[in-house]
Amino acid sequence: MSHHHLKASVETCHWGFFDARLKPVLAVESGDTVTIDCLSGPPEVLPKGDFHIPPEIHDVHARSERQLPGHILTGPVAVAGAEPGDVLQVDILDIDLRQDWGYNFIRPLAGTLIDDFHEPRLLNIPLDRTAMVGKLPWGLDLPLAPFFGVMGVAPPAAWGRITSIIPRAHGGNLDNKELVKGATLYLPVFAPGGLFSCGDGHGAQGDGEVNVTAIETALQGTFRFTLRKDLRFTYPRAETPTHLLTMGMDPDLDQCVVRALRDMIVLMGETAGLSREDAYTLCSLAADLRVTQTVNVSKGIHCMIAKALLEAKAG
Repeated sequence: MSHHHLKASVETCHWGFFDARLKPVLAVESGDTVTIDCLSGPPEVLPKGDFHIPPEIHDVHARSERQLPGHILTGPVAVAGAEPGDVLQVDILDIDLRQDWGYNFIRPLAGTLIDDFHEPRLLNIPLDRTAMVGKLPWGLDLPLAPFFGVMGVAPPAAWGRITSIIPRAHGGNLDNKELVKGATLYLPVFAPGGLFSCGDGHGAQGDGEVNVTAIETALQGTFRFTLRKDLRFTYPRAETPTHLLTMGMDPDLDQCVVRALRDMIVLMGETAGLSREDAYTLCSLAADLRVTQTVNVSKGIHCMIAKALLEAKAG
């Protein structure tokens, strides 16, 4: 298996969208690992003073067209042999900070409390890589747990060019804080090659991401891409070392719950051979429904069940 390093640049970044027609900037084989450098934010969030700013972001700001409102994404990466109907397994092997600062902003008429905050506010937040904390201005050192807010494949070609802001069946702006180093994301493939892109680095985020932003920052991630022709599903799933996750995205949070719960019942049947009734019961007794985010037009719920509970049944 080969290892690749995909650096961020005007040639390898696209700003604001996913599109099945976008040509891959890197082609890999199933089982290869790729280190991907990502950038974060528009020009107005760059800090003053003695901070490290990835130099390529200035060129991206100057020369990359912002096609739709959304995120600066690096990619896409094509995986040989991936075809619609397959599943791409994305193992998150490592995540590192690329800079010593992040930002958070409040934007009027946005976020979860759209009528409560009328003035914009931008915070540049120093990040201490050694202590792995973000230094908030009121004196709190907030522990960091970096993850990529956006990880996704190309959507179906018929969808055309879609904003990176709204999470959908292809993944995208999931904003799921469980997807840290050591987690695995499973994405259904809708276009030849899969065409994986990522960005929207987060240093820390609460479930909900209620004011629209986390500690937004530039990250470097190392991923292993494995083509799974033995799996067949049409919506993202994930796992951590201890839990299985299903997801639901919809403007209605209740519908997010329905989607994530139905998918978990199916997953329990596949994993542990549980009947629908037994799986529904176990969800009520032991699964957790968590609010992923409430700010991306389509909100998110993820359902989590401990692997040990299913392994006990399977054994």
